Amino acid sequence: MHILVTNDDGVTAPGLLALAQEMRQLGKVTVFAPDRNWSASGHVKTLDRPLRVRETTLADGAAAFTSDGAPSDCVALALLGYIEKVDLVVSGINPYSNIGHDVTYSGTVTAAMEAVIADVAGIAFSLASQDKTSSSTTDFGPAAQVARAVVEKAIHNGLKKDVLLNVNIPYLKTEEIKGYHITRQGLRVYRDALDRRVDPHGRPYYWIGGEMPTGVDEPGTDFGALRAGYVSVTPLQLDLTHYKMVDELKKWNW
Repeated sequence: MHILVTNDDGVTAPGLLALAQEMRQLGKVTVFAPDRNWSASGHVKTLDRPLRVRETTLADGAAAFTSDGAPSDCVALALLGYIEKVDLVVSGINPYSNIGHDVTYSGTVTAAMEAVIADVAGIAFSLASQDKTSSSTTDFGPAAQVARAVVEKAIHNGLKKDVLLNVNIPYLKTEEIKGYHITRQGLRVYRDALDRRVDPHGRPYYWIGGEMPTGVDEPGTDFGALRAGYVSVTPLQLDLTHYKMVDELKKWNW
């Protein structure tokens, strides 16, 4: 089993290291991640410039590859032949949850999407550390243990290559996590705000900011599972077709 580990927070991120260390207990691991933070970058493929790749060393001394491309670029480079054949791509551990419509923004999730496009199984892991009650350093240990358990299940049972798993983990101690819920995407509530400013030359510029998003707490959803203390495992597919609307559109006078 050859596992590719990537993320969208950059190759030096502690969540990536924690994930890679757990994956090494399951098979051969190659780390290939961006050289900077690409959070909320969405699904990117770089076509207008060359991509640079270099070798680097993780905090535990293990070798890794890093690129100046996006998370999905790193996955594409790996799967197109930069390294030997990969059996599974795992992405994360993102320090904040990726639920609801977050999946369209998330570089963590879209890195796993890139694997699915290449006919390789993909799993994305995110930790809801925005819910922690103190400003202490984020502990990725329990989340990494969950990631290992999920990947073990996927290897044992077989994960279809046209499906990716979006896994969100509550920020709790291992013994406090209540279990696993298989969920659907919930409704994310964004509270974005436009901040208009003026630079020293009198020219306007803008920041998109606002408060942290929330969600609708419904049973069976990713947000609901996290709020209840469960790991949320959501199977996603890349076919975005609204099939009921297909029949409706056929009734229009074209």
